[in-house]
Amino acid sequence: MKNKPQPAEPGERLQKVLANAGFGSRREIERQIEAGEVSVNGQTAKLGDRVTPADTIYIGRTRVGAWRLKKQETQVILYNKPEGELVTRDDPGGRPTVFARLPKLVGSRWIAVGRLDINTSGLMIFTTDGELANKLMHPSQQIEREYAVRVNGEVTSEKLQQLVKGVELDDGPARFEDLVESGGEGRNRWFHVVIMEGRNREVRRLWEAVDLKVNRLKRVRFGPLFLDSSLAVGRHRQLTEQELSDLLSATGAAPKPAAKKRGHSGKGKAPRRKAAPKR
Repeated sequence: MKNKPQPAEPGERLQKVLANAGFGSRREIERQIEAGEVSVNGQTAKLGDRVTPADTIYIGRTRVGAWRLKKQETQVILYNKPEGELVTRDDPGGRPTVFARLPKLVGSRWIAVGRLDINTSGLMIFTTDGELANKLMHPSQQIEREYAVRVNGEVTSEKLQQLVKGVELDDGPARFEDLVESGGEGRNRWFHVVIMEGRNREVRRLWEAVDLKVNRLKRVRFGPLFLDSSLAVGRHRQLTEQELSDLLSATGAAPKPAAKKRGHSGKGKAPRRKAAPKR
């Protein structure tokens, strides 16, 4: 006789539930569990434990309310970050943060998909789904990030070729997948560049590697999502159903829809996926 399939265990993994409820990142929660700081129904929790809203959970001496354990509907929004804002929840110096402008949530928290430094503006994605955020940020997904960048200095074809071919940074080799000139005169020139990772200050460091200084930097695309003039600086909006479907497709979480024609318009913008400079 064939063995009967074992029924699936009820609930979801503890670290996923607590992360989605806003108690920290998945890694932070895992560290707390490993340190013995989390208990379930009076027993010290272990990685991999599964929980439901009916379970009694403590983090240290703080009880986790059952309402925070209920599965929340996934929300995803776009935000047009201005220069001068930090991508952090609290700043000891009192500087403005992106989270202060986002809609208030009950029972979950906004998770930033990647970061932009204080002097970089443009498109950011926020979601309440920690698993989706991790997929979008993981290097294995190879999701394109496109930036409009104004650089100052003497731009030569040799330098552009070097940026496409690759340069060695402190944390390893890096390159632009695409590099397209898009306006400007003299020593201030606009380009559109595409990278596949989200390393710290990667775009700025690439240009600095060929002795050029970035004086304006704006993210205009993340995967299939574009920033356009309909979203004012400092404002946010929910994704449309089609945008959400496209975003899930980029992570392999949904069937890929038929290809659509897209393009840029306006100052400092260039068509998507133009060829890189010829060698």
